[in-house]
Amino acid sequence: MPFSISLTVNGVSRNVELDDPRVTLLDLLRERLDLPGTKKGCDRGQCGACTVLVDGRRVNSCLALALSHDGAEITTIEGVAQGDELHPVQAAFIAHDAFQCGFCTPGQIMSAIGLINEGQAGDDPERIREAMSGNLCRCAAYVGIVDAVIEAQKRLADAGRREAA
Repeated sequence: MPFSISLTVNGVSRNVELDDPRVTLLDLLRERLDLPGTKKGCDRGQCGACTVLVDGRRVNSCLALALSHDGAEITTIEGVAQGDELHPVQAAFIAHDAFQCGFCTPGQIMSAIGLINEGQAGDDPERIREAMSGNLCRCAAYVGIVDAVIEAQKRLADAGRREAA
């Protein structure tokens, strides 16, 4: 018996039929919705390559059942840029060379966006490292990642102040 769920993915409402209630959010995004930016790494929730935002919160999509997110708003790496304009976190990752092989970069960026949105980033590198500890980079781009998070947070705060004025 198929299960029907409704999701908003990157601002687009999607109705999806699931034949199996055990389909993960990661597999739904990659295999059914053709959003390959979210990576399948360890498939155990340890590496963070599959990080997406669910209702604004960071989630390891490999551990999340799609069925349990009926009605949720999902944001993947494909949904963070505004047309040709990169999200400030994406731009900061480029500016600080915060990626090497690039495999984990989408999950790192999504985790950084969630971290900033949660108000947990601050400008303390150790605090950022701890808050991003669920996202592993085997290429050792950590210094660039922390610097990128600090820069992006400042850019977003400055933009928010300009908008409020």
